[in-house]
Formats: sequence, structure tokens, C-alpha cells
Amino acid sequence: MADGGDNGSLPREERVARQRRELPDSAGVYLFHGSDGEILYVGKARSIRKRVASHFSGGETRLTSRVDRIDVLVTATEAEALLAEQSFIKRHRPRFNIRLRDDKSYPYVCVSLDEEYPRVYFTREKHRPGRAYFGPFSSAKRVRETLDLLGKLFQFRTCEGPEPGRRSGSPCLDYYIKRCGAPCVGYVAPEEYRRNVDAIVDFLRGRYRRVEADEAAKMEEAAAAREFERAALHRDRLKAIRSLFERQRVAGGSVGTADLIGVATEGADANVQVFQVRDGILAERQSFYLDNQAEREPAEVAEEFIGQYYSASPAVPRTIVVGPYLRDRAELLAEALSERRGAPVEVRVAERGDKRRLRELAERNARLALDQDRLRREHRRQRRVESLAVLREALEMEELPVRIEGFDISNLGGEHAVASMVVFEGGATKKAGYRRFRVRGDGKGEAASNGGPDDFAAMEEVLGRRMSRYLEQVDLSPHDGRRDASFASLPSLVVIDGGKGQLAAGMRVLRPFAERGVTVISLAKRLQEVYVPGRSAPIDLAADSEASKLLQRVRDEAHRFAIEHHRGRRDRAMTGSVLDELRGVGPVRKRALLQHFGSPERFMAATREELEAVPGVPGKVAREIHKQLNRTR
Repeated sequence: MADGGDNGSLPREERVARQRRELPDSAGVYLFHGSDGEILYVGKARSIRKRVASHFSGGETRLTSRVDRIDVLVTATEAEALLAEQSFIKRHRPRFNIRLRDDKSYPYVCVSLDEEYPRVYFTREKHRPGRAYFGPFSSAKRVRETLDLLGKLFQFRTCEGPEPGRRSGSPCLDYYIKRCGAPCVGYVAPEEYRRNVDAIVDFLRGRYRRVEADEAAKMEEAAAAREFERAALHRDRLKAIRSLFERQRVAGGSVGTADLIGVATEGADANVQVFQVRDGILAERQSFYLDNQAEREPAEVAEEFIGQYYSASPAVPRTIVVGPYLRDRAELLAEALSERRGAPVEVRVAERGDKRRLRELAERNARLALDQDRLRREHRRQRRVESLAVLREALEMEELPVRIEGFDISNLGGEHAVASMVVFEGGATKKAGYRRFRVRGDGKGEAASNGGPDDFAAMEEVLGRRMSRYLEQVDLSPHDGRRDASFASLPSLVVIDGGKGQLAAGMRVLRPFAERGVTVISLAKRLQEVYVPGRSAPIDLAADSEASKLLQRVRDEAHRFAIEHHRGRRDRAMTGSVLDELRGVGPVRKRALLQHFGSPERFMAATREELEAVPGVPGKVAREIHKQLNRTR
């Protein structure tokens, strides 16, 4: 990776201009860095020098005004640059590249072909050998809908672990509602179960004609053998499959197998619709909401989305239909996707017929989705503003409570006491501002010295520490490494979980906040009563009002965050203490046990068979662990 030279002593504008002049006139990838070293944007080009110049040709933008350094990677071809670009984007997730609004990884359907009785399940990982992955899907809801459909058409087990069944030795509810053939008790032969799984794989791969033909053949075979119950099962399944296909069949049937991609953009938002047509049937309609911080045109959005989407997809179709704005880029995309697929891929701009009609339908759906999303967000924003205005009036605040901080204590059984601080800005959560505290219980607070309840003392301690962090950091420069942006911010409103006692404990240490105009209240759980300093009775705020609901969301989020922190510390302490004492359990096996059982309770209650089923733990070691656990109980 080359950069534009060492010109650190020059002003930013001159330094970047000099780096631009030194850029190569060849294909490759360029990276824009900010002043703190953050990678802001990754791009690829046939000519790096010309493409970078186009970013700066229209004057400063939100992106170019932040560029402090330019790095480049020269490649042999533009297609190679496209693949390298996607690798950098996936690794660094630059803020000005196209990104899924939901930051999580894509969801998939997985079939565990490495097991005797394979499972079909939801996952976000796609790296385990011996398993088939299908997707990516645009949402977890789409995956669950697909699994529900597959469960109705083809019966498969949903029990966890490599072996089917449960300890009772009897079929579960899935068998009685005809969602599973009960291989655990031998009601379905391994060969028949595997044929069902093969049908599921064909279905997920879009081989619909094969699925239809196989079901018809099974029905006729069973009828010829006078196995009328099995024949009826395949007849009903065939009828359901044909009904589904008929509803989703594309008019004309000339599309065959292809992905049709429609794009709509508006400001910093974009939506992409992917219509997946398989054997002339509209198999899936995926909708992806994207962050488009650089406000780029549909052609750039579509090109970058295609690269990211198919880099995450286990399979690339033979044909991809795009809009006319990608006419000049179709050959480049086809070359890169062919290399990804290992076989020829055609990227085409449909001019007529069913392909054009469906691609235009995808674009209209993308525009509609974008408009609906904007209206929903505007409605939510308006409701938040109204609730803040009502809350300001009820609490007699001078300004809207733009920043609200909520605090809660989690102290179950007196051990591993922790506290949470959550932040709402503009009525919405700001998770980057959340902070956790471990309650020290040093007894320095007035509540502790007066023999007050533990949660009073804990609340006084935590709020005192919050106050101290603010006073320490308020005057630090934003560029000072010691500064914590959340602790250095002054809240408009502090919400304490509890009643008058917790409020009194908090006010003993929050005087500097109050002197700066910060409002401090407490919210009791029982009747959602709101207490303010100086009043023995709660204020008149209806529990079902929008303002009260906002306070309840702050309190509940603080409670959730505190419980999550408490549970994590407790689980680490419990599991660590048990596993550390077991012979034959090192770091690798410890991680395998924790990942497999998920909680200390499940691990402690595990049977010998369940321990033997843990991947990465030999049977002999599992039996020894079971003996040690049962000796120590």
C-alpha cells in the first residue's frame, strides 16, 4: 500500500493537493483517511488519478473536507480493483461507503449436511465446513418466514445438537403438528429423511421444477406400492407446492433464473430491491436499506451494493439484470462476478420484455420503500419532539430535555453489584453514550454511613462518580485522549430508577449538576410515579402520557443494560470458578463448553450424553467432566 508522501508539515489542503498530483494514472484502489487515521472512504478506478480528481472537482463536500491523507493500491485490472475494494470495505467499514443501515451481518438459512439427520436453521455465520448456506436475506424475519414455509412443505427436525431427540424418548410437539417425521424414535428412515433434506436444498437453490417432479414421482411410487398414506402425504405436498409456485410464477416465464436489481436514492438514504427469480418463479424479494452518507448517484450505489452483496452470497446467479445507469459498468461487473462464481455471469441492461418489466417493478418498489421509510422516521421524530415538549412542561424545565441520562442498579443477592448509565438524545437511544459501573461499596456515601439500604448507597456512589467524571473532563479538549465524550457531556435531565430514597441519595452528590440547570428526577416502578426534589408527593403526570412513556423507556433501558452487565459478570464468575477447577479443560475446551451451553445453569445440569455432544471435546474428557461435576454437587 503506497501513500502520497511525507508532507505532514504542510497545511491539510496543500498536503492533499500534492498527494493528488502524485497519484498513479492506473487501475487500483484508493483510500481516503481522516486526520485521526480513520478510513473514510474506499474507492476503485480505472485511473486512480482521474477518479480522485473527480471527487474534488465540485468543491469541498462532506467527504473531501475531511480527507487528510490518500493511500493507493495499484492492481493489474479494474476488475481486480473491484474485488480488492470490496475486501477493504468489508474489513474497515468506512462511513462514506454504502452500508446496510442494520449494522449486523446478513442472516442465512443453513442446512447441516454433515449430520446424519440434518437440521435447517437460522444463522448469521457461513463458514462451517460440511454445511450448505443460502442467502443472504434482507432481514431475520425473511429467514424465519422461509423456515416456516419449509417446515410446512418438508418435515425436518428443529432439536439442537448432532443427534435428534430428547431425553424423554418420545416425539416432541413438532411431530404431532406434522412439522417433523420424528427420526428420534425411528418413525422415519434415514433414507427418507435425507430425501426430504435434498428436496429442501433443491428448493432453496431455486430448482423448483426438480422439486415438483420429485414429489410427483414419490406420489406415484407410493401409490404403485399401495402405500396410500404416504402417497396422500406427497399428493398434499405437491398440491401445496404447485399452489405456491402458481402464485409466484412470473408472467411469460421468459425470465428463467436471474436476479433483478432496482435502486432508489434520496439524500443520505438509499434502498435496493433484489428480485430473485428461479425457474421463472419469484422466489424472494429482498429489500435493503442503505446509508449513503456521500449522497452518491444510483449508478455508484448499485455498483457498490452489487459488489458487497455478492461477496456475502454463497452463490451468484448466471444472470443479473440492472438499470441503464450501469450500462458502461456491466462488462466490468460481469468479469468480477464471474471470477467470484467460477463460471460465466452475464450482467445485462434489459431493454424489453419481462426482464425489463420486473427490473422496473424492482425500482418502483425501492422508491416506495424509501418514501415509506422516510414517512415512518418523520412520524417517529415528531412523536419524540412532542413527548419532549410535554415532559419539559410537566417538569417546568427551561429548555427541551435533549439529552436524558438514566441510571439503575443491579444487585441480586448482594454479589457482583453493578450500575448502568444509558443516554437518550432527541428522545432516541444513543448507545455510543452508554456506560457501565462496577459498584465498589466503599461506604463513603452518606446513605452507607447512616446504615441506609444498599441500593441507596450504591446509587449515591455511582452518581457521585458520574459527577466527578464530568468535573474532571468538562474542560478537556475534544482531541485530548483522556476525554470521554459521554462523561464530558452535560445532560438536560437525569432519571434515577427508584423512589424518594434513591432521589435523595442522588441529590446529595448531584448538586453541581443542579447548579448548572440539570433537572434530576426519580421514577418509581409500582405506579410509575415521578418524584422531583423538594416535594414529598409525586408530580401529576399520567402514566399513559407520551412524556411518561418516554421516562419509562429510559428507566427500562437502564434496567435492561444493568441486568445484562450483572448477568455477564455473574456468569463469568460462576462458569470460570467451575471450569477452572476441572481437570482436562484448557482455554480451548472452556470456550467450546461456554459456546455450546450458553449459560452456567445449562452446563451444570448437562447429562453425560449432552457433554459428549460438545464439538471439540473428546468423549473420554466429556465423561470425566461429568464425573467431576457430579462429585462436587
